[in-house]
Amino acid sequence: MKRKIAYTAALGAALFLVVLPAAAQDAPGFHQVLKEKFIEGSAFFMSWIAAAFVIGLAFCIERIIYLNLAEINTKRFTASVERALDEGDVDAAKDIARRTRGPVASIYYQGLMHIGQGVDVVEKSVVAYGGVQAGYLEKGCSWITLFIAMAPSLGFLGTVIGMVLSFDKIQQVGDISPAVVAGGMKVALITTIFGLIVALVLQLFYNYVLSKIESLTQEMEDASVTLLDMVIKYDLRYGR
Repeated sequence: MKRKIAYTAALGAALFLVVLPAAAQDAPGFHQVLKEKFIEGSAFFMSWIAAAFVIGLAFCIERIIYLNLAEINTKRFTASVERALDEGDVDAAKDIARRTRGPVASIYYQGLMHIGQGVDVVEKSVVAYGGVQAGYLEKGCSWITLFIAMAPSLGFLGTVIGMVLSFDKIQQVGDISPAVVAGGMKVALITTIFGLIVALVLQLFYNYVLSKIESLTQEMEDASVTLLDMVIKYDLRYGR
């Protein structure tokens, strides 16, 4: 836990040191430039890209909060449960699992509910409920991938339509002057730039979410094996 807090603090400090000077330097004109580019890139398509970014980011933040709350000190938790089982107090072990948040504790509680029915029943219960908990961890991830794919697609669509409108303008003017072509192409490509930026940002958050899910899944698997070992020891000791 201390290492995780230190890592988070260091990352936050690094971002603060990198972003703050740039923000202080560019703050007066940044919002104005962003607003101008947003309008130049066609408010219709840029609004859809902005909506994809906001909704996708909301899903990312929700998953990050959920996954961080699902983390516990697994070693301390398993030690507490094992100590209760060593004393033959199954109810105390169930109470510990019930009062602890997270998928590992939920799997333990389901397994302990069947501890008197043999190791095979406990194993089946743990495996079945582990799949349920894994589904909870991955909930909403498909929506994040959807918005990651939608953002650049909307940008490309805006670019293509912008190029078509540019060619229509050239046809109306009857002149392929660099000013006419460059202006239309610049406006058309702005949507692609914003779409790619949104996709990159969401992809970074999504990869972080996947790493958290992978870590929690590994903890669930290790803890399940530990629980089965506890059940075997409990059966051998108390002959149940």
